[in-house]
Amino acid sequence: MPTASARLLDGKRALVTGASKGIGTQIAHAFAQAGADVIVSGRSRSELTTLADRLRDSCGVRAEILVADLASPDAPTQVAQESLAVFGGLDVLVNNAGISYPEFVTDITEPNFDAVLNVNLRAPALLAAKIGSAMADAGGGAIVTVASAAALRALPEHYSYCIAKAGLVMATKVLALELGNRGVRANSVCPTVVLTEMGQTVWGEHDKAAPMLNRIPSGRFAVPDEVSEAVVWLASDAAAMVNGTDLPIDGGYLVS
Repeated sequence: MPTASARLLDGKRALVTGASKGIGTQIAHAFAQAGADVIVSGRSRSELTTLADRLRDSCGVRAEILVADLASPDAPTQVAQESLAVFGGLDVLVNNAGISYPEFVTDITEPNFDAVLNVNLRAPALLAAKIGSAMADAGGGAIVTVASAAALRALPEHYSYCIAKAGLVMATKVLALELGNRGVRANSVCPTVVLTEMGQTVWGEHDKAAPMLNRIPSGRFAVPDEVSEAVVWLASDAAAMVNGTDLPIDGGYLVS
């Protein structure tokens, strides 16, 4: 797979959600390095501002910020409208924002359950529908959703997370089916544990990580740039015939 430095996204206009930190920050960097103008969205104005300044200085692209909390019921419509207005349209949407509250089914709390489904399923699904429709009207585009291996294989203590990510994978397939003939491709990536700040918080304890690592033939968790490179490729014209897929980035976890 070509690296982001191959400038696969020259001239593309992209929105990356959940860009304040972790995988989202890495994806934004990879997109800018690949030549895309980028809107970075998240909850932290200060972190987004720092990121946008860095992208402009290091990559010479346009970089704008959009502060939004996707837990808000009105956020998908607002983010769609505002992001489409910034560059006069979008060529790529990266649905990356997500949260997790690990807890057993027997300990599930409604506020945590609702928050995970709102941020991880409702908001990205609606955002993709609204921006995907605008892309279709404009002649095409690409939607890449950061789902999870937890969408494809049950994971203890992740009841709401698995539900949300599984729904998001299917939402992506419906987008591909309905908008593909209008030039819009929709795909998802399904990483195993990624060693971001959130990943370290949830999986940093050896006793908890060991059983998971034992199920990964490659013997390790993923790092953020392994996700971002795949997202760049799926968003680019190099993947023009790839539509409706869910790509595991898991070191063989799903086949073990």
